[in-house]
Amino acid sequence: MKQRSEQSQGTVYGFLAYLLWGAFPLYFAALKPATAFEVLCHRILWTLVVCLIALAATKQLRFLRDLARDPRRLGTMAVAGVLIAINWVVYIFAVVTGHTVEAALGYFLNPLVTVALGVIVLREKLRPLQWVAVGVGVIACVYLAIDYGRPPLISITLALTFAAYGLMKKRIGGSANALQSLAAESAVLAPVAVVILAVITARGETTFTTQGVGHTLLLLSTGIATAVPLLLFAAAASRVPLVTIGLLQFITPVLQLLCGVLVLGEHMNLARWIGFAIVWVALAILTVDSLQATTRARRLARAAQGAAC
Repeated sequence: MKQRSEQSQGTVYGFLAYLLWGAFPLYFAALKPATAFEVLCHRILWTLVVCLIALAATKQLRFLRDLARDPRRLGTMAVAGVLIAINWVVYIFAVVTGHTVEAALGYFLNPLVTVALGVIVLREKLRPLQWVAVGVGVIACVYLAIDYGRPPLISITLALTFAAYGLMKKRIGGSANALQSLAAESAVLAPVAVVILAVITARGETTFTTQGVGHTLLLLSTGIATAVPLLLFAAAASRVPLVTIGLLQFITPVLQLLCGVLVLGEHMNLARWIGFAIVWVALAILTVDSLQATTRARRLARAAQGAAC
């Protein structure tokens, strides 16, 4: 009964995390006329502030000191930080320049790219349905490239950087929790963010103090907006099966797509809907395979338990 209650809580946490991430296009659109790089820098710095406060409140500040004495782990964290920074700035750029739909496509493609990277980098072996899903995903990318008249670079960059970020997080493993990882990644990026903001300010292009109190408060809130869904996700991941997380993750790109089309007024022609539909077919195949694999694993576990008895 307790386990079921924990899973229910975890599902709620996961739903809220992906719901917040799905609403990010509206949040970043509200930050105009700030440029993508200005928003990125504020996001890094205020996220670091939030993380430091949280680490101090939970008596985990020693983690950063220990990390500084471990060059190898610090290097891994730095690479992860660079990857997520690229992902953030491309995503923000997509929203503020009217390419939210293309950004949503990137997060639809992410599970397929993650599977592909598993084969290329980790030498993992794919099951037949996974190969089919990846193949259909490639067909979708080629089709959409023809429709766009160019490769969907925003989508591909978002999918690649987030999948690569996931691989780096896998290498970090259990050596750092979600809060510690975010703090370390933000700390590594903070000096660069300060320099970029100084240049923006020196050129008279800052919007932090020139667009009213509301705009300033929105930029200040980027730290909370970054940390809260991540911590909700961490709470969910520790309580629910990976399959549940895999299914919940589709909430975010669906909401991003709806925000782009219904709220931000981006155009989706029939050809582009067809391209997205091909991607959804690939994701459906991947989901079916994941559910089948989980069912088989449970049956084998029960059989092993029965044999042991």
